[in-house]
Amino acid sequence: MFYSTFLDYRDPIFGIIIIVLFIFITSFLTYTYGLFKEKKQRKEYRKLLKRFEIGDLKEEDYIHLYSTYNLPFDSILLLASSYLNKGKYNKAISVYLTLLEHVDDKVKKEELLELLGNTYFKSGLLQRSKDIYLQILKFSPRNIEVLKQLLLVFQTLKEYNKAEEVLDSLQELDEIIIQDRIYIKVLKIIDDPLLSFEVKSNRLYHNFKINKRLERLVAEFLIKFNKDLFWNHIDEFNILKIIDLLWYLDFEDINFNKVKSNSILEEIYTAKGYIENKDRSDIFELNILIALQKSILDVDIDLNFEFICSKCKRSHPMYTSRCPHCHKILTFIVEPKLAKPIKNMFSLQ
Repeated sequence: MFYSTFLDYRDPIFGIIIIVLFIFITSFLTYTYGLFKEKKQRKEYRKLLKRFEIGDLKEEDYIHLYSTYNLPFDSILLLASSYLNKGKYNKAISVYLTLLEHVDDKVKKEELLELLGNTYFKSGLLQRSKDIYLQILKFSPRNIEVLKQLLLVFQTLKEYNKAEEVLDSLQELDEIIIQDRIYIKVLKIIDDPLLSFEVKSNRLYHNFKINKRLERLVAEFLIKFNKDLFWNHIDEFNILKIIDLLWYLDFEDINFNKVKSNSILEEIYTAKGYIENKDRSDIFELNILIALQKSILDVDIDLNFEFICSKCKRSHPMYTSRCPHCHKILTFIVEPKLAKPIKNMFSLQ
């Protein structure tokens, strides 16, 4: 009677209950161990992150995170990129090089190589960046971004023939490279050691007549090496796009006969204090300086300039023909700013 209240151990239902109970206990233990392991890993991970926050994370720690804790590849790249944001290029390079030894996936390896090449470029190691990009292109010749980066390297190294070869490759990939080709052609003229300044000036002016976007490059060259040609064609230039070049010209380098026939030039050099031809200007900064020139107030203010990229909207203290942020060509807009003269700024320090 007593045994009838319980299942006999030979009963099939008893066996099923035992199996279910075993599976439940195993699952519970596995789940509990998983929680314990995850908690331990999170604790160690937080310790690594704490070391990272105070700048002590070493290259091997990234590998430890990647191989031991299965941290996503993109997360490691995000951590490594913080070095780039802080300008610690050598540390970022070390991270990428160390990760390359442990990554087998072709896509990830190519991504790492591209990041490494970009970091070499930013740190000024142009030859190394060129070698990396060429290595990538051996296996991925249609990688457009790498081709564009290689173009920047060749341009910076003044290897213009190779830059044109890269442009040919980009053109085959249906990239629009018309402006880049003209730009490289002009740089090639400027840096050609076999051409005289006279020949360079005429060729540059001819290119400027065809493409007005080149006026800043051409004006800068002519002001340095052929002022007569520049002043003879001054009315063909947009004065406001080269106002900083004109502002910083020495008194003896200015053709005041040409200035008299151009209202904006008169405003610029009245504001500068070289002439007294204008009473006002529609340009706010020039108007202030003209008013001060004609007043009895002893206020020392000069004109400074900021350069803003029309594409990425980033500002830069110096003019460059290619934006260092988005790498677009001839996109900087000149913005005049009132400021204390540089000599006075130093004297206050």
